[in-house]
Amino acid sequence: MNRNFLVIVLFFGSFCFSSFGQKLELRNAVVVAQQDKPEDRFTLEVKVLELLASKKIKTKASLNLVKQGGSPLILASDSVQSTLSDQGFDTYMLISVRGYDKRFKPSETLLDFKDELDAGHMFPLYRDGVTSVTFSVTFYRNNKPVHYELIRTGNVGSREAVMKKFLKRLNKRLEKDWL
Repeated sequence: MNRNFLVIVLFFGSFCFSSFGQKLELRNAVVVAQQDKPEDRFTLEVKVLELLASKKIKTKASLNLVKQGGSPLILASDSVQSTLSDQGFDTYMLISVRGYDKRFKPSETLLDFKDELDAGHMFPLYRDGVTSVTFSVTFYRNNKPVHYELIRTGNVGSREAVMKKFLKRLNKRLEKDWL
């Protein structure tokens, strides 16, 4: 009984390590900012696109694919994914605000691409009176999560400060683990 349990644990442990322990090798990305406010979504996607493009990563904004007020679930449709695949995109980068002023632990369970797009993300980029904002960044390939992490920005006092610190930390993660 103990031997079987050990074999199962080692098997699943090696699977999880191979999926999340290796470098991402990011070459292309469809950037999806999961924000309710259109101005927050626009700002986040454009700034992240600029950062990725500066590293020679092929990018596309979800803003170019989802009409204003439209459902982001269109990104999970076979026709859109096929079109993006033909254009050389196989990676989707979902960015959302996880919360404010607390230390958040990484999520234990990650949803598939369609379910994550359907999940509600109600936090704006910045709220008055908060000192830190935590973002979740999840990469998907073949509708499955391949990399997930939290990025925390501390000592923020404005929307611009949040973006500046987020991009600085995102750049470090990009250079260290994603290229």
